Amino acid sequence: MMQRTLKIGISARIFHPEEGAKGLRGRTLQYLEESIAQWVMSRNVLVFMIPTVNTNGLVHPSSIRLRDYAKHLDGLVLQGGADVSPQSYAQAATRPEWGGDRVRDMYELELLHEFIEAGKPVLGICRGCQLINVAFGGTLYQDIATDVPTSIKHVNDEYDRLHHAIQFPPGSSLATLFNTHGGEQNEWVVNSIHHQAVRDLGRDLTVEAISGSDNIVEAIRYRKAAFVMGLQWHPEFHRAGGPQLLDCTPILDGFLRAARETRF
Repeated sequence: MMQRTLKIGISARIFHPEEGAKGLRGRTLQYLEESIAQWVMSRNVLVFMIPTVNTNGLVHPSSIRLRDYAKHLDGLVLQGGADVSPQSYAQAATRPEWGGDRVRDMYELELLHEFIEAGKPVLGICRGCQLINVAFGGTLYQDIATDVPTSIKHVNDEYDRLHHAIQFPPGSSLATLFNTHGGEQNEWVVNSIHHQAVRDLGRDLTVEAISGSDNIVEAIRYRKAAFVMGLQWHPEFHRAGGPQLLDCTPILDGFLRAARETRF
């Protein structure tokens, strides 16, 4: 019997209304970035954007919960976007522009925990990696350049064309996946589009990759689940970035394999 096509949920980015704006800019919008959807769909799976839920809505009341999406979908991708709010890890923003999106944090933290509780795999991209760390009690560098003055540049106007090397610690699942143990290749190149990063590691998390020259955390994994991983880089941009960038298809395949094995 043929297995049904996998159904993968992607968390929504949120555009908050601009004060005094008219039309769409004056409305709350929820959307996903095209490249992340196309990257996941490249393995012939169905992609669904998961909207926020508002059970107290007066205009359009609903009894749907985020738990229902975790029940009916096979896996979750947390896409990139706005900063995680320092309030979400019990800190204050050191500068106003680093205040982040607390509304999105609350939505995605609930979504993350529902998928983990349902035994479904989760892959966090950029902000999603940081959110996984915060979900388990970790903290973030609010601005790498400020908090780690000796660091390399992790973001600039080149956007997805800014690259740097990463390393996979011996014994990590990514080291095994990419055969970097035993004296083989131990550095890979990824894009760098982030000014924040993991600072204090959350409980039951392990580091899966670090920046090759300044030890900034570039990937993490939750040890108590079959597949909950965060990548600080954007794998969905890698193919267009050129052959020098790490081919992240094996990571996507591992995520989807976990989705097939855990769906019920």
